[in-house]
Amino acid sequence: MNAERLIGVSRHALAGSAQALEVLVEAAQAQALAQVIGHHLALSGPQELRSGARELSEAGGRGCGLPDQPGLAEGGIRARRLSGVPDARAALAGLAALLGEVGIALVAVASDTEEESLYWQCIEAIDAADETGDRVAGLLHRLLAPDRDRARERLRAGEWGEAVDSPVRPP
Repeated sequence: MNAERLIGVSRHALAGSAQALEVLVEAAQAQALAQVIGHHLALSGPQELRSGARELSEAGGRGCGLPDQPGLAEGGIRARRLSGVPDARAALAGLAALLGEVGIALVAVASDTEEESLYWQCIEAIDAADETGDRVAGLLHRLLAPDRDRARERLRAGEWGEAVDSPVRPP
């Protein structure tokens, strides 16, 4: 299954998570997915992403939790079904959205619980999702930088309408 589809499945599963344990399992699933996507991009992604993709893989691995975590054993680790990342930009954007949703869901669980151990599990998972999200944002920044540079050059050259320094006339 390609990365975008797996991300979609994960987002759907997270949205359907009604209990705290389900949210924690989906947080671990998202981290595992980040780890596998990072690994894939480090091996065969665009050259400019490879070192950052290794960092993403490491960050995802730190936040996965234990492989025998209750709930993961039932359905297995979804990320193992990754077949490829055909569109790095779309996959990273989807992964960023998923990690943001994970963070929001974890904050809701942490805010709602009176169980101290569950609260601290949520805090650790929030930190992991935040770190992984930062890595994804860095990769997206690197991936989009050439497009921004070309757009700036086109604006400077006046290729998109009036010259940048032309005065604006009132109607």
